[in-house]
Amino acid sequence: MASRKRSSAVADAPEGINPKAPCPCGSGRRYKHCHGSGYAPPVTRPFEGLPGEADWVALRELVPSATATLRTTEGREATLASVLPGGTPALVRTNGEILVGVQTQTSSDDVSRDIGTALAAALEAPKGAPVEPAGSTGPRLQDLLDLTAPFEVTVHDDFAFWLEGTDPGPAALAGLEHANEAILPTVRLAGLEAAYWVRPGTERAHLRWVRPEPEEKLLDALARLGAAEQLTLGEGTRYAGAFRALGLVVPVWDLPADTPAEEWIGPATEFQSRLERSLTVTDPLTPDERRSRAGLLSRQVTLR
Repeated sequence: MASRKRSSAVADAPEGINPKAPCPCGSGRRYKHCHGSGYAPPVTRPFEGLPGEADWVALRELVPSATATLRTTEGREATLASVLPGGTPALVRTNGEILVGVQTQTSSDDVSRDIGTALAAALEAPKGAPVEPAGSTGPRLQDLLDLTAPFEVTVHDDFAFWLEGTDPGPAALAGLEHANEAILPTVRLAGLEAAYWVRPGTERAHLRWVRPEPEEKLLDALARLGAAEQLTLGEGTRYAGAFRALGLVVPVWDLPADTPAEEWIGPATEFQSRLERSLTVTDPLTPDERRSRAGLLSRQVTLR
């Protein structure tokens, strides 16, 4: 991980600011531990402001093989891929098609800027040329992309899209076969934002659902449902816990492995309605709901 760069916000801080006071940048940290230290804090929600923020998080952290079409502010199109061969950040095919990966190694504390730097480099690269972005000094995705364009994810059963429109040799085909062997069956539930069914084995399947709500508000709503015994998706299911990933919470349910993914659309849609109603409640949590919330927190794991 590269060292965090000094931010210009330090110079803009008011004179005589109390080092123990909240930082003017709004991070919630004390000034002395934030911009007053000479280092900018990491961006906790790098995809905030992008259409489909929850799906961006899913493609970065959870989904093995998927693509989506991006459009820049200048009207150029590119294909976002969950991952590209060898983890390369971006590539330009001989026909001029641009692909950029979201599951790439980062060089800063802002994933949006790292991916935006790779995309900007690809937009300037000749056809068929390798893309080698220099560090992470380019634009953030929020500045580079047309934010009115929809973000529609297509989940793939394999990585065949890597070789579309190419004449692959034996090494490329062998690499593709090796990558395909590691893919877990994954389905995005239709009509539900960032809800992904995955089957890691023969005994259980899971629903991993990246939620766009602020964490504290979401936890209160889930706690109310938990206390009312409305946190499952039906018979044979169990709320397993949650991930924290790139500033969002990802609740996870255990599901029977032999039930097809499509059959969970109805139960998940019903849960969505229950959750939306619970999110509107502003009353303080009851003792049972507070105990439920504590249990939820004990089953959360932070990915990054």
